[in-house]
Amino acid sequence: MSEVGELQQAALKRKARLQEMKAKRLCQTEDSSENQQTKDSKTDEKLPKPLFRSYQPIDEALLENQLPKAKPGKVEDNIKEQLAAANLKASVEDVDLFNLAPRKPDWDLKRDISKRLAKLERRTQRAIALLIRDRLKGNSQDLVTAMNATDSLAKGDEEDADND
Repeated sequence: MSEVGELQQAALKRKARLQEMKAKRLCQTEDSSENQQTKDSKTDEKLPKPLFRSYQPIDEALLENQLPKAKPGKVEDNIKEQLAAANLKASVEDVDLFNLAPRKPDWDLKRDISKRLAKLERRTQRAIALLIRDRLKGNSQDLVTAMNATDSLAKGDEEDADND
């Protein structure tokens, strides 16, 4: 039986807490409703009057808030200036055919690596020149012997021709 009494006491405590929470919430809503009413009265005072641009109000009290009809400005001068500027830009001499022609799909890649390729090209030319120099130096002895051999053959042919 004591368990039943404890359960009832716990239930009563929960009910009391719920009622306290409910009372707090009601107090807060009353305070907020008062604040809201004061805010509403302030906003009513601060609201701007409507300005009617394209709406034709029927009520005479609203007619005074209507804006006068806008008159279009003169655009002829602006148009003449723009046409004159366009004519100067479109002269035949200024037209660049490279800008008019479509670009290849990889033009941006070529543009990005052109500096690297130039550097690589210089290195390649230096390496080729070095290889040619090395061959000439290595073959210079061979060239000398080849020249001597051709000279001796030429002299031998001359001697044979003289002997005949």
